[in-house]
Parts: sequence; structure tokens; C-alpha cells
Amino acid sequence: MTTFDEMLVDTNGVRAPYRRFQSWYENQVPQTLAAKASEAESFFRRTGITFNVYGQEEAAERLIPFDLVPRIISGREWSALAEGIEQRVRGLNAFLDDIYHDQEIVKAGIVPRRLIDGNEAFIPQMVGFRPPGGVYTHIIGVDIVRTAENQFYVLEDNARTPSGVSYMIENRETMMQMFPELFAQNRVRPVENYPRHLRRSLQATAPDATRGVPRVAILTPGIHNSAYYEHAFLADQMGVELVEGSDLKLIDGRIAMRTTEGYLPIDVLYRRVDDAYLDPLTFNPESVLGVPGIMDVYRSGGITIANAPGTGIADDKAIYSYMPAIVEFYTGRKAILENVPTWRCAEADSLAHVLDNLHELVVKEVHGSGGYGMLVGPAASKAERETFAAKLRERPGNYIAQPTLALSTVPILTEKGLAPRHVDLRPFVLVSDTVKIIPGGLTRVALTEGSLVVNSSQGGGTKDTWVLED
Repeated sequence: MTTFDEMLVDTNGVRAPYRRFQSWYENQVPQTLAAKASEAESFFRRTGITFNVYGQEEAAERLIPFDLVPRIISGREWSALAEGIEQRVRGLNAFLDDIYHDQEIVKAGIVPRRLIDGNEAFIPQMVGFRPPGGVYTHIIGVDIVRTAENQFYVLEDNARTPSGVSYMIENRETMMQMFPELFAQNRVRPVENYPRHLRRSLQATAPDATRGVPRVAILTPGIHNSAYYEHAFLADQMGVELVEGSDLKLIDGRIAMRTTEGYLPIDVLYRRVDDAYLDPLTFNPESVLGVPGIMDVYRSGGITIANAPGTGIADDKAIYSYMPAIVEFYTGRKAILENVPTWRCAEADSLAHVLDNLHELVVKEVHGSGGYGMLVGPAASKAERETFAAKLRERPGNYIAQPTLALSTVPILTEKGLAPRHVDLRPFVLVSDTVKIIPGGLTRVALTEGSLVVNSSQGGGTKDTWVLED
């Protein structure tokens, strides 16, 4: 499979963004770099930067491997990418506002009604309600891949509670501590100011009735959640309270949090709790993770919830296949960033094609995430493909399929030197009265030679992502 190498033009040439890095690397002692890699691992372990892996007997907290070789993107490349991301994010927000109000895109015949009305991520309680500032998706992670043709595509939109930003920040801090000379030689745009931007963005979407500086808090499911480290990290970096459902209660029409000074009302709640567990009076009555009555306060304009309940329908993988048309419908321009070609298994012709070509396709659940519930056809055995084919025939509407992409490669540090590995990129976007795209994001890397699976939950690692000032 032909791939695009982001560092090398060919066996002899180095692409412009990597030239200063290459000159630096040629003067390094391998043993010193190996020691630095070990030092970075020790730092992450001491800091507690771990990720819970579900569904395994050890169900352990694992260290996400970190690779020392940065992924480097030129300023010109980033500008073009950022323009496409902003257009897509604005389209996503307009789509959410429309489907919870007039549903013009359904009436226009662009998105089938069945994908809205029959979607478990569609929240009827949001119909007719517009969140403060008209913002639904306050924090978005857009998964980007680069193909053999040196073209960027959107692989996935994460509009619910995108994770990974803490690793982006910690990766940068680690690199700056270990290799300050590299940053002196390269003009790298900052990512470490993300918490400040996040707090400002959240405060900008506070309800209209808010007085003074809006009070922000982060709602976490608790220490057993896979992303708990990130919840605590962001609360600390933003200087806001990290709360659980038991810390909150409804007082005088407001949601208030327990503090040493008594209960204090919250204006903006950055929730990292899924919709189903957010309010036991509205959704799952057995939930102890959420806050009884918060949806009533929300709908009365007493609090901002970020991201808004019901945003999950925007990152549903069946909706994803319509995103270019969705973006064009709301922005009036063709989508700058294209989707990966996608077959909707709910459609008979597409299902037949997928079943006939299962050996070369990637099949995903429309509500799946984290690399779970998917089939990578070329890597699967004949028995695994036959088992998955039965699932497809039984519930075709639950799946979409895509070609096996030749993801671009970036070198990692191995015992034998630099070696290419496949990567993707998750830039983080903040939406309020403006759209702020953090220059870089989280690069996930498949550490096994030839592997295309970059998810941390499936054994992938991470890299620092550099966007250069051209």
C-alpha cells in the first residue's frame, strides 16, 4: 500500500517542515535519545497520565506510549486545514440548531428523516430550545487523516465529549523540558494556552442573566472513568472546580455546587457525563452520575451545559456520510474538507457491495467509538469476516463501511533509529462567539509496523504536534 511520508520526499529528501529537525537529529547520540524516551515515560507514570482500557480482564490503567519525534505541519498546510475545519464546525452547529427546530435539511430531502427520528442520540427534550448563545458544540475534536495523495480528509467528528486534549498539552510540556534547543530552532505555535482559551470560550456562552464573571465547573463521572485524569487536569489548569453529581443540587432555580463557603451557583457546566446519565428525572432514572432537575434549569435559561445534550447526533457515523452536503447546505459553499468515501449499509446496494468486499473494507458501528465494535477487513480472518457479515445482515442500519485508507506516516524512534508509522490527527476546536482552532492537536500513532489502528484503547501512542510559523 502506497503511503505519504510526512517527513521524507523520497529516500534522499526531507520535506521542508522537517529539515531543521533532521539536522538536529543527525547530531544526536542514540543512547541519549533512548534515555530521554525512558525519562518521558517515567514522567508520565509519576504524573498519572493513564488511560483505562475496558473489556479486558486486567481492565487496567495503562500508560499511553509517547514518541519523541514530533509530527510537524507547515503554517501554510495548517491554514488550509483550519479553514476547512472551521467551515465544518459551523456547519455542524447549524445542523444541530436546524434539526431541533424547523428541520429544513430534512424537508429539503438532503438528510433522511429516519436518521433523525429513529436516532438514539436525538434528544426530544431539546426540540424548540436554543442553548445560550446558540452554541451546541462548544468543544469539538475533528479526526483528520492524510492519504497517499497528500490530501486531508475528515475521518470522524467528535461532537459529544471529545477527549485527548490533556495529552496534547502534556506532550508539548514534556518536549519543551527535554529538548528546549529544538524549540529555539523552530518557531512552533503554542498549544499550552488551551485551558485559558477553553475557560474564556465557556464563559462567553454563559446565560444572558449571568451577573459578573461566569462561574464554570467540570462535571466528571468520577475516578473510574477512562478520561478522569483529563477532567482533573483541565479543572486544575483552568482554575475551576471539578465536581461529581453528588456535589450539585438544585437551589432556588439554579444548579449549585458544594464548596467550603456553602453552595454556590454555577453558570456554565462543562460536563463529561453522557446524555443518558445527565439528569435522572429526564433520562435514566437509575443514574447517580448526573444532577436531578438540571434539564429544567437548562431549558429555563439558568445554566449552560457544554456540550449541549443531543449533540451526539452530529457525530453519528450514519450522519457523517451526509456531512459534505450538510456543510454546503448551511454555509452555501462546497465542503473544503472531504469525507472518506463511505457506504451506508442501511442501503441495499451498499450492503451488497460491502458484503462482497468485506476483505478490503473497514466496517464501523454508527454509534461506536474508540475502535470498538469495528472490523478491519484486511487484518481479519475469514471466520471473523463471516461472523461480522452475519451481524451486518441482521442489523445493516447499524453499520457504515469505508475503504482501508493508506494513512500518512511519520517517523517514530525505535532501537534501530527512525521508522515510519501511520498517524491521524485530532485538532480541538472551541466554539462560542468565535471559533478558535488550537494550532496542532493530538497526533495518534500506530506503534506496530504496518498497523493502521491508532486508537489509544487499541495500543496506539501519541506524539507532540507542531504547527510552524512560516
